Amino acid sequence: MSSHMLDTDVLVIGSGGAGLSLALRLADHTRVCVVTKVALRETNTLYAQGGISAVLDKKDSWESHIRDTLDAGAGLCNPEVVRFVVSQGKDCIDWLLAHGVPFTEFHTDEGQTHLHLTREGGHTHRRVVHADDATGAALETSLEKHVRNHHNIRILEYHNVIDLITERKRGMPGQRVLGAYALHTLDNRVKTLRARIVVLATGGASKVYLYTSNPDISTGDGIALAWRAGARIANMEFMQFHPTCLYHTQVRSFLISEALRGEGAKLLLPDGSEFMSRFDSRAELAPRDIVARAIDHEMKRLGIDCVYLDISFKPAEFIRQHFPMIYAHCLELGMDITRSPIPVVPAAHFTCGGVLVDINARTDIPGLYAIGEVASTGLHGANRLASNSLLECLVFARLAAEDILREIDQAPMPPALPDWDESRVSDSDEEVVVSHNWDEIRRFMWDYVGIVRTSKRLERAKHRIDMLQSEIAEYYGNFRVTGDLLELRNLATVAELIIRSALGRKESRGLHYTRDYPRTDDSQAPKATILSPSVGQDSAFPPG
Repeated sequence: MSSHMLDTDVLVIGSGGAGLSLALRLADHTRVCVVTKVALRETNTLYAQGGISAVLDKKDSWESHIRDTLDAGAGLCNPEVVRFVVSQGKDCIDWLLAHGVPFTEFHTDEGQTHLHLTREGGHTHRRVVHADDATGAALETSLEKHVRNHHNIRILEYHNVIDLITERKRGMPGQRVLGAYALHTLDNRVKTLRARIVVLATGGASKVYLYTSNPDISTGDGIALAWRAGARIANMEFMQFHPTCLYHTQVRSFLISEALRGEGAKLLLPDGSEFMSRFDSRAELAPRDIVARAIDHEMKRLGIDCVYLDISFKPAEFIRQHFPMIYAHCLELGMDITRSPIPVVPAAHFTCGGVLVDINARTDIPGLYAIGEVASTGLHGANRLASNSLLECLVFARLAAEDILREIDQAPMPPALPDWDESRVSDSDEEVVVSHNWDEIRRFMWDYVGIVRTSKRLERAKHRIDMLQSEIAEYYGNFRVTGDLLELRNLATVAELIIRSALGRKESRGLHYTRDYPRTDDSQAPKATILSPSVGQDSAFPPG
């Protein structure tokens, strides 16, 4: 297996809404290479159902959207970041419309056409722009067409990044990022990718849990890459569990959009009784952490496998028109949601923490940026407000692009980089170790570091991940890399970061709920959890 060098000005790792929108904003001015570990469109963005939150209604306001975001974030949002991101909502929607994203519209009696807005949990107004119930697919496929047709964008599909290359790792003075090594999983060759600027846009890490709404690719790659390169990681204890994923024993998890609850759908127990009003005055429209914990509580209290989400009281045509993908998918499984409720359970959905960045999406490492779900920007705090994620992707892609274009002329092209060295490793004859460890991590993370935590459970998880980290490191050092091994290595790193962060927070706040510290501790100013690889220990800093 030999490697070869590829040069570019900006290396974008990841091809979701953040990565593709950044590439398009840069490509008229500089060379861009987009690297993705599977097909270009196979991303978290593709599966996003709900929409993009933006203040477009005259009855709505920035102040209202800001308040809703801060309320959901439970004291850990950066107010300046929140205000700026909210203020960019309309511009982002206009940019997407200009790139052909087919958002759902409605026509007034006067013959006017407007974007249809829906409402989701935690929002006090209708402000979610959507393309039926498949907004992510509409966005991803529209941007993909532009990226594939741009002469200044090179695309490397089926390339799994092994590690970032930095000056520090090369024994050089300084810490600047120089590029990355990437395994081409179709022919098992390793490429050396040299770049002036590197951007992580790899999405989240929810595949670290046994049950997740995310596709199989969501293995926390960018977070692990940044951590190993020396960047700080923030707020990893705040893993969002979507309250309503389809419960079905024969198929993988399938998200049931929060927009159903925005249109009035009710959560029911098996006997048909409603229960959310016992947990929050906002009932089904409470923030996701509250709804997920309420469902988890009822499932454990009653010993049931799921609860039910009912929208069948709405006209059948309304349901088919507003939720065509969910309707069709459930119908394929023998469930007609116009006639009966949907069995649902919570599942890991969104990583609220990530690589710590500033308002320009810069990390601690010179030349390295992070955008989208991989980043901790200060927008989400302890819990993400529904449909703020795609908004964050678009806004920080724009901010990163503007900053990169200011800096690119001064950013040096790195010196020649060495080939990937595999002279001291061999092919593995123990692949079962990879699959076994993969399953073990996801199971104990679900059991011990899930929706409801205890210190004892977290300590058990820490003990297990420490042992597995040693086992994985030994395996990595002895055998040639494979795509499965790289994902396992990254999953283990992310699991450790989540566990350490959760152990360090001696309170319940937002998405982090522990029975040992069930109350939010407001005796001191809320602080983000910051993990720093440079000192190897946790430290706390004010949000932002």
